[in-house]
Amino acid sequence: MSQAPTPPKDSRGWFTRVVFPDGTEPDPRFTMANERTFLAWTRTALAFLAGGIAIEAFDLPGIEPATRTVIAALIVVLAMAISLGAAIRWVRLERALRHGRPLPAPAIVPVLGVGIFIAAVVVLVSLT
Repeated sequence: MSQAPTPPKDSRGWFTRVVFPDGTEPDPRFTMANERTFLAWTRTALAFLAGGIAIEAFDLPGIEPATRTVIAALIVVLAMAISLGAAIRWVRLERALRHGRPLPAPAIVPVLGVGIFIAAVVVLVSLT
């Protein structure tokens, strides 16, 4: 009696199977470019986190301690938003690549711009 051939085992890792269960494997160059962009956003988030910590850690002349704490908190929250946005963007782009869809617009860029603007306004107002 003949047995049916066993289907090939999915050689992808568990994370890839769970997060990207369908679609076709994209060109590795595009996947790696997406990963490099994710890492760049992660570095940006770490820079904002370090900046927020530094603002709170050092006594800045001309800025009240309460204002300094608010500025530091805003910058740390912005770092968290950038980090989360980077992860979401990486997944959205990877799914678009796997399904041959157009790439989604980067929603994190306006968030970053508005966050920097608000932090700058708070600093400017507190110095005057």
